[in-house]
Amino acid sequence: MSGGRVHPCQLRQRPTTSTRGTDSVSLVRFNIQNHPQQVAKRGAKDSVDERITPPAIFEPLRERFGFTIDVAASQSNAKCGTYFDRETDGLAQSWAAHAVWCNPPYSDIAPWVAKAWDEFEATRTIVMLLPANRTEQRWWQRMVEPYRDNGKGLTTEFLPGRINFGVPGNEEGKWHSSAPFGCVLVIWRRS
Repeated sequence: MSGGRVHPCQLRQRPTTSTRGTDSVSLVRFNIQNHPQQVAKRGAKDSVDERITPPAIFEPLRERFGFTIDVAASQSNAKCGTYFDRETDGLAQSWAAHAVWCNPPYSDIAPWVAKAWDEFEATRTIVMLLPANRTEQRWWQRMVEPYRDNGKGLTTEFLPGRINFGVPGNEEGKWHSSAPFGCVLVIWRRS
């Protein structure tokens, strides 16, 4: 990143202050380990990681942000004509000059957030759909919390309710596919 800013992946429990409200609360020094079901230590499971964003959620976002690439897709769930799947590996490719959509595998979110920071200055925008119940985790505390909603290019929008994601065999998410958590959009935009 340019402009003398510290890359979030290089942070080590840096204290922060908040301008939100009159009381300042920060969890930056609170380091908790991920639950084993939330990480890929047991191997990513397609039944967990294949969460297809429903059109009712995606289409208004496409209109708003003008996505040109889906960087964490499969052939069956790609939201844009141009996409990276497991074989082409969105973490190994450049996202430059694109308006990026990313609904990453939830078993290993940290590399995707780190990649977004690496690509931030070269893209038009990056919008990532993440579980909202992971804000205590190390990747959120180091790479999102100190930077969000303070005018430095990273904003968050917590979505109401729970999303009925599509899953293999129920691609439209029409029955029994509500996630057991809410979601948040993490948005990188150059100012």
